[in-house]
Parts: sequence; structure tokens; C-alpha cells
Amino acid sequence: MKAGFVLKPVVDEGLKKLFFDIQKVFESKGIEVYIDMLSAKLIGLLGMDFEKMCQEVDFLVALGGDGTLISVARRSYKFDKPVLGINAGKLGFLTDINPENIDEFLDSFLNGNYRIDERMVIEVNYQENTLYAFNDVVISKEIISSMIRINVDTNESYLNSYYGDGLIISTPTGSTAYNLSAGGPVVYPLTEGFVLTPICPHSLTQRPLVLPSHFEIEVECDNAKAKLIIDGQEIFDMKGKIKVKKAKNPAKLIHRMERNYFDVLREKLNWGDGK
Repeated sequence: MKAGFVLKPVVDEGLKKLFFDIQKVFESKGIEVYIDMLSAKLIGLLGMDFEKMCQEVDFLVALGGDGTLISVARRSYKFDKPVLGINAGKLGFLTDINPENIDEFLDSFLNGNYRIDERMVIEVNYQENTLYAFNDVVISKEIISSMIRINVDTNESYLNSYYGDGLIISTPTGSTAYNLSAGGPVVYPLTEGFVLTPICPHSLTQRPLVLPSHFEIEVECDNAKAKLIIDGQEIFDMKGKIKVKKAKNPAKLIHRMERNYFDVLREKLNWGDGK
């Protein structure tokens, strides 16, 4: 079995040591460890081109925070490889394996005692390019002192015209990211649907909206300057229309069998214990 590692882009001595420690555990279980070229350079190794690595390995490992896992899931989407998140970040909403539990988890993993969650992915058609978003697509104003108007149509009918700082189109997985900060709802991650949340709308009547996943959404801005942001990590000048729809295949995340989403919510959002 082969695993391909990607590290978070800011590597300190602690993360470097952690990778080598984890590498030893993987290899002690008979799992070959590969590392992508950019990550390898950060820790003084020779690595492999990311796309070639995706072709070679059985699964990918994101060593970092949720942002690292989101990046790996999006960049590897076309290779249809499951992704394991090892939490070396702060939040750990998606990366639920802690470094101290690696040995125990790998024993369970090799015995087939794990699960793969399939998460909806957004496909964006933009200027003859196809982009993918694991968390969200954001249309945001470029100039701080101005607002933008965003017109939204669906394959069912014209939907709305939003006027304000922007619009978030989120997957259920991304509902606990920027969407939540902007006042959008928390959506169970294995649900399939789009969450549309306006950013600081210039109207008290503009509210978040959940649409079914079979809808196709067309978005166009007025002449104001705007940015198209994919997962908070890829940024484009927003020119003309974009078309948003559910991607053909889901992203696959490897989790412990015992992982419970509502336990994660209570822990990460500091919810009460319900007693």
C-alpha cells in the first residue's frame, strides 16, 4: 500500500519532526510513504510531482490543518483518491486523526475498520475553465468602500439580485466555514445541496437560502470590480458569468469508524452538553 503526503505550506521544526515520526509509523505497518515536491522541499527532501504522486498512491494524507486537507481534496479531485487528514493545525473540523493516535488508527485502517465519507463538490465553469470547490465559491467585492450587485439565475428560474459585499455559495461541508461566519446555517456534511449566503447585504430581507443539488446556478456581477474565490485559496478576477453545479463525483475523506459529526460540532463550536 502507498500513501502520498502533503504538508501544510508553513513548516517549522515541530512539523518536520512530526512528519518523520509519522513516516516511521506508516513504514512500520508496511505502507510506503511518498511526499509531494513542494512539501519535500520544505523539509530538505526530494519529492514527487503532485499529479504523478496522485497516480501512484492508494490514498493521500494531508498533514496540517483543515486548509491543507481542503487544498489536497480539491487539487486531487480528478484522481478520485481518498484523503486522510492528520491534524497538525488549530481547528481540526475535517482532520480528525490526531498524531498521537496514528499507530492505533493505522491498525484499524489496515484491518478495514474505517469509513469513507463522500462529500459533495462544486464544479465551476468560468471563462472556458473548469474549477472545483470543496468548501465554497465566493464572489466578493474588490474595493472596500463600494458594494457590488450579483444577479443569480437557476435552471428553474431567475432567483435574486444581491447587493452588498458579496455572495457565498457553499457545499454542506463548507457550511461551517465562511458561510457560518456570515450568518449562514450549519448543514449536515453528507447532505447534498447548495447554501447561498449573502455577505453584508444592503437589505434586511436578504437571507441565506438552501437549494437542492440538482440545481444549476448562473451568477453574474454588474460592472463593479469583483473577485471569484475558490475555497479561500484560489483567486480570479470576476469577469462575465460563472456557472455552478454539483460535480459529477464526490470527494472522499477517510475517517475513524467512531467519528461522530455532532460530537465534533459540540467540541469545536463549544455547544452545551444538552443536559
